[in-house]
Amino acid sequence: MEKGKILLLGATGRTGKWVLKTALEKGYQVHCLARNSSRIPPAEGLTVFEGNASHPDAMLKAVQGCQHVISTLNVSRKSDFPWSPLKTPKDYLSNVMSLLIPMAEKQGVNRMIVCSAWGVAETKKDIPGWFRWFIDNSNIGAAYRDHERQEVIIEPSNLQWTLVRPVGLTNSTKRQSIKETFGEESKPSMTVSRKSVAEFMVDSIDRKDLIGKKVVISKG
Repeated sequence: MEKGKILLLGATGRTGKWVLKTALEKGYQVHCLARNSSRIPPAEGLTVFEGNASHPDAMLKAVQGCQHVISTLNVSRKSDFPWSPLKTPKDYLSNVMSLLIPMAEKQGVNRMIVCSAWGVAETKKDIPGWFRWFIDNSNIGAAYRDHERQEVIIEPSNLQWTLVRPVGLTNSTKRQSIKETFGEESKPSMTVSRKSVAEFMVDSIDRKDLIGKKVVISKG
């Protein structure tokens, strides 16, 4: 059975690479929009469009023919140091979503799965105090604030969206069970692997129970 076509944003990132691998293995056709297409190796079922996700012409070409969108975009820094300068504009995510959503609705996109973060919006009260301090006092906070703006833009759209809020990300490649938390339940654990987040996001395409939901995911 035809599984449909995914527009993947953020395919060259540490989580996006796992999303691309997982989606192709599961039989999806994938469109990737990337500023440097040479960073994405060719593969069967993959079409790469070179361009910036904040540019309308590039986005329109990439989204055409797609039934689903997965985004692992982030506001990135030049290094993992909390006070490292930003590489992307501080409103990059919200600008991209403002551009993409009307295009996606017009093109008939069915499902939108977006990677946000635990610590955004109402979940900020649930994270450890030391991490709240970093969000409030370092450049880490730029991403969290724009994830929040992005969520506000996505929620009223006509798309069947799911907002995935992972806890602290690791590079483990071991198979993990996933704990899903929706706010009123027990607290999540503190880490989850990027590989597991990617697999969860791709699997979420077919999960009707996650439509219109914001789910915190952690290692089970």
